[in-house]
Order: sequence, then C-alpha cells, then structure tokens
Amino acid sequence: MSALRVLRYADEDELTTEVSKHLVNALARAQSERGTAHLCFCGGRAERAVCAHLAALARSGGIVPTRLHLWWSSEAFVTTTDPSRNSLATLAVLGGALTLPPSNIHAMPSSNGSADPDDAAYAYAKELDGTVFDICLLEIGRGGRVASIFPRHPSFTAQSGTSQLATGVTDAPEGPAEQVTLTYKAINRSRQVWGLACGAERAGCLAATLGGDPRTPAARVHGAERTVWFVDRAAASTVPYFQCDL
Repeated sequence: MSALRVLRYADEDELTTEVSKHLVNALARAQSERGTAHLCFCGGRAERAVCAHLAALARSGGIVPTRLHLWWSSEAFVTTTDPSRNSLATLAVLGGALTLPPSNIHAMPSSNGSADPDDAAYAYAKELDGTVFDICLLEIGRGGRVASIFPRHPSFTAQSGTSQLATGVTDAPEGPAEQVTLTYKAINRSRQVWGLACGAERAGCLAATLGGDPRTPAARVHGAERTVWFVDRAAASTVPYFQCDL
C-alpha cells in the first residue's frame, strides 16, 4: 500500500483548479512513459469542476487525446440518455476540448443493453480486464461513500468477500436505486488514487477516512504507487496539519 499524502487548499475553486493542473501533468507523464493514459472518473460536484478546468487546459495541448482512455468507477443503472449518468456529465464538459476515439471512452453499460446491474457490472469487468488506471479520481460522499460503495450497505459489507472488478448495487441509499460500481479490487490496483473532499459537510467523514476508520468506505481506498487526498479548508477543519514557514 502506498503512503498517504494530504494536500490542503483554501476552497473548492482553488482545489479543483490545482487538481486539474496536476492531472494534465500526470496524464502527459503517463503517455510519455507508457504510450497511453487511463483515467477513471467517479462523478460528483467537485469532479465536474475539475473537468471544466481540465477542458480549458486540454485545449492548450499537453495531453494527446487519441492516447487517453476514460473510465468510470460508478454509474446509475438507467437508460443511456438519462441525465443522472455520470459519463454523460463528464463528456458534456470534456467533449468539446478532447476529441477522443469512441473506442477510448469506456462508459458503464446502461439499462438499454443490460438485464440488471449485475449483468452490467459483469460486462464492464470483462471490458476492464487487466487495465490499470494511471489515475483514479474519487470524491468522498456522505458517510465516507466512494464510487457507489455506501457505508452500512451491502455494496460495502460484501467487498471483502468478492474477487470481482465490478458489482451491481440495488437499494442504493443515494441516487437511483440501481447502480454499478467498481470494487476495491479494481480501484486499489490503480497506480494513483486521488481523493477529493470539499465543504464542511465532509469534515467528519474525511477525518474518519484519514484516521483509517474501518466503517468508512473511503478509508479503504489506496493507490498502488501513490494515494493523495486533495482537501479544502472546510473539509479539513478537524484534520491536524503543520505549517512550516522557511
């Protein structure tokens, strides 16, 4: 497991702006070193802001669109055109700035072509296969939720007993009742996991995450090489930190 690093910013705008800059550099480095870059999105308010900043930066170059692959860690199991789909929100922002080949966009299956969430998860796991994400972005949600892994819910409690890369979620406590999520097995083999935490309402679950609380889903995510939490001042209000002025 990689060492945990926490980067603290004044507010959500500064955080999302800086994350997008780090993202461009990391993806360009991955393309230089390995030929292609694999980026996994999760959906969420802060991530959408990151995408907006990323779109602006991408127009100036640095990332080769034809060598970038996009994936998602969670998705609503609804029709392809349903506005609650995370992939639609992401592509609506990035589409004009990054012209990716359709084969490089790996959206999770919808209810149009899959019988149920487990069927969609099986198909996505098959597509994912041995792919390792260079960056997996995760935004912490209520109770320390990440992807569609919810606290005190089978999506979380069944994780330790699964060898699957993705799984279906039913009776989800937030969002559409049926969803699809990557498992820890898929998330934690990512080279880098970047967590996002913004706002005072996330202070408690961020503290639990950084403290390793086993009841908190976000506490169990990590990158194989690097784990970074990008947090704003409000979310980190109960997290100890040290300031060194040299």
